[in-house]
Amino acid sequence: MSDSGKASDLLAQIPKAKGLPPVHLWNPDFCGDIDMRIARDGTWYYLGTPIGRKPMVRLFSTIIRRDGDDYFLITPVEKVGIRVDDAPFVAIALEVLGSGEQQVLRFTSNVDDQVEAGPANPLRVEIDPVTQEPSPYVLMRSNLEALIHRNVFYQLVELAMPRIIDDEEWLGVWSQGEFYLIGRT
Repeated sequence: MSDSGKASDLLAQIPKAKGLPPVHLWNPDFCGDIDMRIARDGTWYYLGTPIGRKPMVRLFSTIIRRDGDDYFLITPVEKVGIRVDDAPFVAIALEVLGSGEQQVLRFTSNVDDQVEAGPANPLRVEIDPVTQEPSPYVLMRSNLEALIHRNVFYQLVELAMPRIIDDEEWLGVWSQGEFYLIGRT
């Protein structure tokens, strides 16, 4: 079957139900890789062309699963591999509820998922060893993260508070009673 047929077949197999499909429960046979890629900026590509229809991207985003370092689109009867350049989602908006240690940070992704940073959805920042540029992430679901967009990260920096940890001064943000490091001062 051609790659173009595989994508339309996948869409037809997605159960129509409220909430996210239980992809963690599905274990169909692996059917191979398809030419689908999620770029670092959150753009989904199929056969090298951006998928311009947001409802289609949203639908595909509900059936993505990560096993180890590999990403798949999963239905009850089919599992196909896709490429993800960095993270499958991008956190494009931040809502701040409250302040101080009681503050809650609510992130919205490029596919309209929302999570509140906290024990179930922690924040983390990776620092590139060569450029020292930060790459911030928030866990969206299961083991799928969203890269926090640069503008949203700047909002976090504005909210940052200093804190001494192991005799070093760090900047971090509070959400749901947890302090998340975002960088050194």
